[in-house]
Amino acid sequence: MHVQDLLKLSGVAIVVIGLALRLRTTIVVVVAALVTGMAAGMPLFSSEGAFENLPMLTRAGQTGIINILGKAFADNRLMTLFIITLPAIGLAEKFGLQERAAELINRVRAATVGRLQLVYQLFRILHGAMGIRLNGHPSFVRPLVYPMSVGAAESQLKIKHVPDEPVLEKIKSANAAAENYGNFYGQNLSPVQAGILLVYGVMQGLGYTVGVWDLVKFTIPVVVASIVIAALQFGLMDRGLNRLREAR
Repeated sequence: MHVQDLLKLSGVAIVVIGLALRLRTTIVVVVAALVTGMAAGMPLFSSEGAFENLPMLTRAGQTGIINILGKAFADNRLMTLFIITLPAIGLAEKFGLQERAAELINRVRAATVGRLQLVYQLFRILHGAMGIRLNGHPSFVRPLVYPMSVGAAESQLKIKHVPDEPVLEKIKSANAAAENYGNFYGQNLSPVQAGILLVYGVMQGLGYTVGVWDLVKFTIPVVVASIVIAALQFGLMDRGLNRLREAR
């Protein structure tokens, strides 16, 4: 492999190092894209426009790195629609959404942190199978599922407040796991979701005869396995909280 080819992989190293150092993700990804593009010999800008008289920044017949980044953002701008929901969620939290959610789950005697996560995961799988895209983390996990999980932990531990930071961090990680399991695998149960269509397009391009419903059919065992594994994971979490209650 030539040195030039190795330089093209420098963007991967930048992403790994940047995320390991916990730098701002957006800056890390943009820098990695710029370095990779420049290593591949791409110009910064397309030749059309204000920079066409600067040969060091443009090259005739080639699309610039900045232009590609801008087009990618414009093509995927619908992914930023969740920002519209943030003011409504902020107002709801200001007027006691989290407190009411915690009180509600506290009244359910059978509710535990693990059971709540499993129910939420099934909820996300159902929405994914129906082809409904929800921005789970900002719209559901933070304003609703997390306070409900804390309320379930308070009921499970027989205390009024959860003071232990490790316990709260475990609850947060369980919330994120339930969301990611349900969203990632559930969306592949719908033939109109991007993941299924991407695999379908790749298989067709490679010459394989396959339908979108065939892909959905082979996704079902993976979804079932994710539910079983999640049930074991959340069950172990409940056992840990029960042991903590007994120790208290």
